[in-house]
Amino acid sequence: MRPSRRERAGSLPAVITVLAGGVGAARFLAGLTAIVDPTSVTAVVNTGDDVEMHGLWISPDLDTVTYTLADAINTETGWGLTGETWEAMGALRRYEPGRPAGSQAGATWFGLGDRDLATHLYRTGRLDEGATLSVATAEIVAAWAVGVRLLPMSDDPVQTMVTIREPDRLVEIGFQDYFVGHHHSVPVASLRFAGVTAATPAPGVLEAIQESSIVVVCPSNPLVSIGPIRAVPGIEAALVARRSSVVAVSPIVAGAAVKGPADHMLVELGHESSVVGVARLYAPIAATLVIDSADAALAAAVEAEGMACIVAPTIMSGRSEAAALAGIVLEVVA
Repeated sequence: MRPSRRERAGSLPAVITVLAGGVGAARFLAGLTAIVDPTSVTAVVNTGDDVEMHGLWISPDLDTVTYTLADAINTETGWGLTGETWEAMGALRRYEPGRPAGSQAGATWFGLGDRDLATHLYRTGRLDEGATLSVATAEIVAAWAVGVRLLPMSDDPVQTMVTIREPDRLVEIGFQDYFVGHHHSVPVASLRFAGVTAATPAPGVLEAIQESSIVVVCPSNPLVSIGPIRAVPGIEAALVARRSSVVAVSPIVAGAAVKGPADHMLVELGHESSVVGVARLYAPIAATLVIDSADAALAAAVEAEGMACIVAPTIMSGRSEAAALAGIVLEVVA
């Protein structure tokens, strides 16, 4: 039996920062907050997936983390709210037959549940009033009584753009169009983080990285979830400066992504879909990589890339498994 939070508290890092994006990060954070005080955790969250739809500003990764930590997430999908209804999207379909070609008015390919819409309405209203994304996020998190401090990677808009391969040409589209509209089933030729060179880290981001006892790179897509965070000027350098206490968890298990398109996206962009490929991407910023027991035979190859390797169960099928994984990660530094 693992020690209780009270028994372990003296040996765990006091201040923890995580780099987060999407479902895997949200599940890891849920496990982490089961063994440490949530107020000791800061999550720097990817906003490259953000998109404007129906005049509303939507931050999918921020919302997935918020809803998960509030125990309100739809556990079947990993996104959206449990017990959601879809009356608004259903009503919009009435207008589809008369919508002019090329118009995105009332588009329903990106589903927004009725209660989820309230979050986007509030966020957009606050942004329109002049609040930063950081401030609006803090207000939303407080409303959901989430103890973790959630910080967007930047208050400046950064958009992940995906160039896809069509039969006769290359086409650049927004990430949500690729991920949801095309069901992430089309080959990827390149990625671009539009606006990132002019972006600055959100207030508190660099301090969280520099001052925490440990930085955890969550099991998120290294290219489109963690990549945009690293691309914000100043963040990569801050991670490199404290590399010895940065621990990453591989989102690839036995050559495949636990969820999402990370495995085939890695291959399409010239990387290796394995824990070794993940190690090559993370070696500049992290000293340790946690890999699943299924990849134990590759531990030496990971270490050959310049990272210490920890082998442990990493599949988070429930909160207890996520808590066990979080405990292993924290013990690397403790």
